[in-house]
Amino acid sequence: MTSPLASARRIVIKVGSSLLIDQETGQPHAARFAALAADAAKLRGQGKSIIIVSSGAVALGRRALGLKAGKLRLEEKQAAAAAGQPKLMRAWEDALAKHNAPVAQALLTFEDTERRRRWLNARSTMETLLERGAIPIVNENDTVATEEIRYGDNDRLAARVAQMLGADVLVLLSDIDGLYNADPRSNPTAQHIAEVRKLTPEIAAMAGGANASAGVGSGGMSTKIDAARIALTAGCSTLITLGTNATTDAGPIASHIGGARGTWFLTDLSPETARKQWLAGALRPTGSVRVDAGAARALKTGKSLLAAGVTAVAGRFERGDAVDVIDMDGATIARGVSAYSSEDATKLIGRKSDEFETILGYRGRPALIHVDDMVLVG
Repeated sequence: MTSPLASARRIVIKVGSSLLIDQETGQPHAARFAALAADAAKLRGQGKSIIIVSSGAVALGRRALGLKAGKLRLEEKQAAAAAGQPKLMRAWEDALAKHNAPVAQALLTFEDTERRRRWLNARSTMETLLERGAIPIVNENDTVATEEIRYGDNDRLAARVAQMLGADVLVLLSDIDGLYNADPRSNPTAQHIAEVRKLTPEIAAMAGGANASAGVGSGGMSTKIDAARIALTAGCSTLITLGTNATTDAGPIASHIGGARGTWFLTDLSPETARKQWLAGALRPTGSVRVDAGAARALKTGKSLLAAGVTAVAGRFERGDAVDVIDMDGATIARGVSAYSSEDATKLIGRKSDEFETILGYRGRPALIHVDDMVLVG
């Protein structure tokens, strides 16, 4: 099998605190950071966009604040996250600076990927960072997250980020080299599973049973399977491999490419196809925009919807809501996520993008619906 890493244009790498933090000193594990930075830099040098989802803030912060070992109260965990996040970013910045790779901090809360308006904002920010050649370092914003509204583990967060950004591959680095049909630490005959093409109940049972405690972060193998399921629905293949595989000049991903074991969860869907299916079937439109003949023709050739081609707006919707695009005959020709509310969209009817700031009082985005947020349905 040709590794999906070879053809991937965008890769999300998730690494947990157990791999990044020296358990004896409570400080960043310099060799691990260096190895992971070497991996990220090599992939970036091949023209791939790299996003790193990194745990470690709470572990670093609790040592700095002198918090005792054991389960932390919510306010203690939030304080530890606040104290540890700058230390975590400094470690990443130092490691990646050696490869001339700029980094940027992106702290997300649950609503940033679950509410479409905030999802659009978060995606636009990270797309801009990637366009500028930066490597976003993503973490859950534990300083403000509550127990009721949070991801709970960075495996799921990484899958949501992969989904948001249309990643081709999600890499989950673990303290085990993939999925087994039994616990390899207690069963010497346990068989390693190199490839999964369908997440069956039997596969899920393996994750929740024999491998439940594999991965000593907040979720173990079970949350990694959940993350793989989220990623697969978005057309993103997932790799679980050993995060401690490293040499002086290559990290765990390079080691996997060189032959180290891992488990691939593979999908035949591309991120683009998965996204189109989601737009066409999963979103319920809350309004519509009518377009002239020229705009209709442009949409059918793969263009974004510009306000200049809009003739009417119907219904009430907010930025991030789904809307139907209707031609002059009343036929629905497309569905997409609006970059503007119905109130603002109405003000922009027939206008050019260079007029938006004067009309709305803010610059906004040039397209009413970007082509990446739209699917043709007619």
